[in-house]
Amino acid sequence: MRFTSTPRGARLARRLVSHRLDEWGHPYTGPLNETLTLITAELTANAVRHGHVPGRDFHVRLTLAGDTCRIEVTDTRGERLPCLTQPQADAGTESGRGLLLVDALADKWGVAPRPPAPGKTVWAEILTPPTTYRLLTGT
Repeated sequence: MRFTSTPRGARLARRLVSHRLDEWGHPYTGPLNETLTLITAELTANAVRHGHVPGRDFHVRLTLAGDTCRIEVTDTRGERLPCLTQPQADAGTESGRGLLLVDALADKWGVAPRPPAPGKTVWAEILTPPTTYRLLTGT
């Protein structure tokens, strides 16, 4: 989906991801939903703050394939790439910790160019826990 490159757009993207995961059987309060929603919040906030080009939107793609859930956030600022080595935060600032969270929470994450248009896609993957089925019996 496409969202305006504003804090409101980032908030709507986060809520949509959480809602879609719930529809796919990963409840709002479940670990996968909560983790991926937090990662989405960080990546979309970065797209708005660091990837914003006036008049251009950012895109979010959520996929669930096999045991992997993948979130992709695409913006139009290809020259502003995140640091892929150990992300660092300045001790005296209140910002700059988003990629530390993504690095800690995701099983894998990275960045790729956005062909053919200018921009980049920052993605993160989480391995989904195996589905557990319980047999309900009446008494």
